[in-house]
Amino acid sequence: MAGRLVVAGGGQAAFALVAKLRALKDERPVTIVAAEASYPYQRPPLSKKYLLREMTLDRLLYRPESWYGEHDVDVRLSTTVTAIDRAAKTVTLSDGSKVDYDVLALATGSTPRRLPAGVGGDLDGVFVVRDFTDADRLAEELKPGRHALIIGGGYIGLEAAAVARSSGLDVTVIEMADRILQRVASAATANLVRDIHKAHGVDIREGTGLVRLTGENGHVTAAELTDGSTIPVDLVIVGIGVTANDVLAHDAGLEVANGIVVDQFSRTSDPAIYAMGDCAVLPWKDMRIRLESVQNAVDQAEAVAALLAGGEAPYHPNPWFWSDQYDVKLQIAGFGLGHDKTIVRKGQREGSVSVWYFMQGKLIAVDALNDAKAYVTGKKLLEQGLTPDRAVLENPQADLKTLLA
Repeated sequence: MAGRLVVAGGGQAAFALVAKLRALKDERPVTIVAAEASYPYQRPPLSKKYLLREMTLDRLLYRPESWYGEHDVDVRLSTTVTAIDRAAKTVTLSDGSKVDYDVLALATGSTPRRLPAGVGGDLDGVFVVRDFTDADRLAEELKPGRHALIIGGGYIGLEAAAVARSSGLDVTVIEMADRILQRVASAATANLVRDIHKAHGVDIREGTGLVRLTGENGHVTAAELTDGSTIPVDLVIVGIGVTANDVLAHDAGLEVANGIVVDQFSRTSDPAIYAMGDCAVLPWKDMRIRLESVQNAVDQAEAVAALLAGGEAPYHPNPWFWSDQYDVKLQIAGFGLGHDKTIVRKGQREGSVSVWYFMQGKLIAVDALNDAKAYVTGKKLLEQGLTPDRAVLENPQADLKTLLA
């Protein structure tokens, strides 16, 4: 039997790695070191159905507690790895104990950026959403008639805006960049998403930042904005990005660069240590990228499991993402970075639309809003390295299936 696998982290990547190993009949001893008090659970519903109290935590669990015992997986809850001794192949835990490893997997995830105290980030009523305890605290504040300020017009901020508005709150979104979704989507997609939020009554202010939050008795009551206005607020949700949790790796002497640098096999600069998920910086098309998505965390972890179980295949990410806002499902295939042209195509169903990204004439990504056919077609084209006939895309009456013929 192979030596012990220690997994630092208890999120999506950690569970996917261990579950896949066991599915592949790998019986090595495993220890998961999970910072939270809960066994691994699904993250995406936290900012949606869980926050709206449409799902309970037990429904988010990947497996019940009994599964871990039945599969010889030792789980240390409310515990973190505080140090790695690469020479001795041991990790020190926050409770002072040490665990030997043959293979170490870093699935440490990322941490939401918070507002500094100097601008009011320490006031009560200011939230980020990363785990179920964050969502629990925020859910208590989502009461009709209150005014919520969302700082950040990326997917996290816009999903939070949709939940708050659906809960009956007045919502203002501010985005410092020229437009929402500046870093992650085309102007065409941003226009479509902006229209959706405005139709639901959200006040979106682009090119607008926060000067400071002010409060009374320690609780936030107002926000001064860079457009010169001051608005009353009852709660603030901060969605200004995340920071990769790479300090543990850095302190152990591993290569880091805004994340833990790995090769095509997800190995760090120490061949006995792997990294996966939000914390990993991986090679992709002659670049180094971090893919902050559930899909990547799961796919990369399962690829590592296959390696540990005796496989030899490298991990080639095929990026895909999704975002639920109101009754709109946005599905994204590919990576639109560097695009120089987009084509907007109306779908067959009312309200369905897709945005197709090209770079130097080649298809590189597709955004589909309530248009599953466009998403599936685009994803298949990207996986096969094909570029569609633009005349078909520009004709809303043409059948997308012909692009795959």
